[in-house]
Amino acid sequence: MNALLIIDVQNDFCPGGALEVPNGDQIIPTINALSKRFDVVIQTQDWHPAGHSSFASSHEGKQPFDTTDMPYGTQVLWPDHCVQGSDGADFHPDLNTDRSQLIVRKGFRKEIDSYSAFFENDESTTTGLTGYLQARDIDKLYAVGLATDFCVKWSVMDGLKEGFELFVVEDAVKGIDLEGSVEQAWTEMMGAGAKKVSSEELLP
Repeated sequence: MNALLIIDVQNDFCPGGALEVPNGDQIIPTINALSKRFDVVIQTQDWHPAGHSSFASSHEGKQPFDTTDMPYGTQVLWPDHCVQGSDGADFHPDLNTDRSQLIVRKGFRKEIDSYSAFFENDESTTTGLTGYLQARDIDKLYAVGLATDFCVKWSVMDGLKEGFELFVVEDAVKGIDLEGSVEQAWTEMMGAGAKKVSSEELLP
């Protein structure tokens, strides 16, 4: 069975947000159209406590987009974003969430960041999504949302590792693009076995 995986379409990742993905809101009509075509729709939601360890403001002398070493590896430091209960953490008001059957919140552990829908950034702490999908006999995922080069990429890569077939809807994702990171993300996802599709192929 197929499912649509809508990744982090939240105010802080859209124009005017704290960690804006350029033109991130432009994919929302396509995502809304796609959600009507899937029997199972799953969303992820970035959900950080205040003072999260991935925030540049939590590290003296660091600026957003600097990096630091964490116990689990190199971590990009971000502007404060998607803080629990804030407007920025809310789903974009234009996004139709009525058909969503599961919302996976991630990044709620203060000491570790989480890009992937499947694992925290230590690549071992699980969100439980794999078990949910297996229990519902879902083996194909169609990924859409924000951002192509971070949470979409990591979700796709981990989904492939977990044994799912992954399709990325190319006109329903947008990236931040730090020094060519979007192109690199596509190379990594396709190289790992993901498939690129367009919404035209999925919509009648």
